[in-house]
Amino acid sequence: MYSLSVARDFVAQHFLTVPDPGPEGEVHSHRFRAEVRFAGPELDEYGYLVDIDAVNAVLDDLEDRYRDALLNDLPEFAGQNPSVERFAHHFAERVADRAPTETPTGLSVRMWEDDDAWARYERDL
Repeated sequence: MYSLSVARDFVAQHFLTVPDPGPEGEVHSHRFRAEVRFAGPELDEYGYLVDIDAVNAVLDDLEDRYRDALLNDLPEFAGQNPSVERFAHHFAERVADRAPTETPTGLSVRMWEDDDAWARYERDL
């Protein structure tokens, strides 16, 4: 099985909407790190699982979307608590919609919320 990962760092804000969120209920920033990993059993005719330049273009767009944004205000989080788990899910779905997926069979996004806490979302392609 082959895998290829590309990562991006950016700052975004959110506030949690669960009952009694404590200080997390106030708007605050995180330096997020999105690690996108493609996996698959075969390479394409050029020896690639996925073209890194194409993945970078997708991640550039997503970084532009989320950098300095208040996640709570974005349509994908409407009516949802903007947890790091949900962020990983939404990020992965947007990558899957835009990245070349002819060769890889799986995608995972590990979203770091700080230096020691992360969530991962995995899906088939």
